[in-house]
Amino acid sequence: MILTGGLKSLLPHVLRRIIRCNRLSISNTSGMAEGYKQANVVILHESLADDFEKFCHANNGPLPLLYRSKPGDWKCPTLSSDSDSAVITSYFTRTDCLQYKIYEHGACTGSLKSLKEYSEQLKDMVTFYLGCSFSFEKAVQNAGIPIRNVEQKCNVSMYKTAVPCYSVSTFRCNLVVTMRPIPESKLEAAVLATSESKEAHGAPIHVGDPGLLGIQDLSKPDYGDPVHLHPGDIPVFWACGVTGVEAVINCRAPLAFTHSPGCMFITDLKNDNVTVRSSREVPQVHCISQDPLHYSIVSAEAAQKIKTLETLIGIDPGDRGIIHLHRQDELLKACLSISHARSVLITTGFPTHFAYEPPEENDGPPGALAIAAILQALEKEVAIVTDQRAMNLNKKIIEEAVQLGILKRPVPLLSYQRESADSALMFLCENGNPGRPRFDHLIAIERAGMAADGNYYNARKVNIKHLVDPIDELFLAAQTIPGVTTTGVGDGGNELGMGKVKDAVKKHIKDGDVIACDVEADFTIVAGVSNWGGYAIACALYILSTCEIHDHYLRKAVGFPPLAKKVIWLSALPSVTKEEKLLKTLAQHGVRSGKTASLEMEVDGLPFYNTHSLVIEKLL
Repeated sequence: MILTGGLKSLLPHVLRRIIRCNRLSISNTSGMAEGYKQANVVILHESLADDFEKFCHANNGPLPLLYRSKPGDWKCPTLSSDSDSAVITSYFTRTDCLQYKIYEHGACTGSLKSLKEYSEQLKDMVTFYLGCSFSFEKAVQNAGIPIRNVEQKCNVSMYKTAVPCYSVSTFRCNLVVTMRPIPESKLEAAVLATSESKEAHGAPIHVGDPGLLGIQDLSKPDYGDPVHLHPGDIPVFWACGVTGVEAVINCRAPLAFTHSPGCMFITDLKNDNVTVRSSREVPQVHCISQDPLHYSIVSAEAAQKIKTLETLIGIDPGDRGIIHLHRQDELLKACLSISHARSVLITTGFPTHFAYEPPEENDGPPGALAIAAILQALEKEVAIVTDQRAMNLNKKIIEEAVQLGILKRPVPLLSYQRESADSALMFLCENGNPGRPRFDHLIAIERAGMAADGNYYNARKVNIKHLVDPIDELFLAAQTIPGVTTTGVGDGGNELGMGKVKDAVKKHIKDGDVIACDVEADFTIVAGVSNWGGYAIACALYILSTCEIHDHYLRKAVGFPPLAKKVIWLSALPSVTKEEKLLKTLAQHGVRSGKTASLEMEVDGLPFYNTHSLVIEKLL
């Protein structure tokens, strides 16, 4: 028997010959033939082959197709070029994997070292060779990143997930992933090293808590071996070709064969040394949640565009000192988090004009509706929660926003009242169960925020608590619910969510020691006018949705890019015409400018034309 030492430097055809002779004392091919591509193998009856090929193309993250044979053809000339005799060469498919699995009607009925005894059945069968993540291990090591399973001399860990693949005919299953522990400081390097290896699954499809994929216990992989994390390691998950095995099981073919997970076919194809050339192709990794731990991936190009939006909205036209409240990259991180959300709750409403009816100002609602519009276009669930006394007003505004073409359909309108100690939890979660939240993300935009003394103050230090429902409690409760994140958008420091920058508010904003909101959001977006923050969120979500790197990560590399929906997303963005019509509608309902109480075409005392209109044009 040949032991494992030195196998990593052997040429593929030598390794295949050794495997063919059954002379290896190893259980997997990870770390072998460094720099060469390895392949998963699926063998099906020719009647199923066309549908399986379509299934591969529809899920090319886990199932990148390297080669499809003709029925009964055991050779794969584009993948291997052995100089052995014709007799031995004809055994490629049947002999050159360490171990095979046999499936009958969806059940695994055995393991084999060779398929030669099935030569007659194989005459009507087609072999598929699918890319494998073992292929990118050398590139990962070259980036200075340890391969823990190689260090621990074991197979990689493979897990079934709760992520459904795109189904084709009888081929339907959930995604299977590999997990590799990566030091936190090396996350971006690992993503960069693998992102261009598309024939080896490409970039990771998830970074962080395995529970977000439906994986309950890392110590119990469905295939392979448990791989132990070192202190400081983050679990990183790549799409896996064993997804093809799950598809074979679920299609219940009378007879099928696969490689045994981890026992790959080693090809003669060298891994491409691809150099990432443009910022569109360079991935960045950003942490968007600590509980559960969750990172997101975006291209450097998209990230820079969003940072530019953040700069555009950060000007201080009222010279109030908001420049001191800015936190870098909060817009980017907030929108990455929102892009992963399934359901979003928005709140707005600042009744600063206590002497008028209605007391609301016109900064906030336009920004909230701009966010709601893009969320509808992205097919996310969205609702708005506001004060009970303002329900009728907001209902009319929403109805008219639909008529104006700002919204595709009405947004559900909710109110919140504290009736018991667990009211907020009951509102946010089904039956008050933190494990079943109704919303993944909460956004407050120009919403009156509770100060440290429990009151609510406008910018003139007037207490308006009697006009404000305790929606802050929802943001406080969200801090206790794993997987629910929050964003606050404001322009003065007294808005809900600005508690994250309350020290700067107290130091730099007039009367900040009194008016500063005490309630934090996970992400704080500071804008010269809060509506601008809403417009920027809408534009940033559009940028993320059209970013190929982020899209690959969001859909977990299964299914197809939603390119046809780009026009719908674009039409949902704010425009000068839309916002002009909405501002006129607000004035008709008596909603006034915040600073002056004017019903003219202005927001926060700034004219719509040549101020707000110019910001909208720049954001677009």
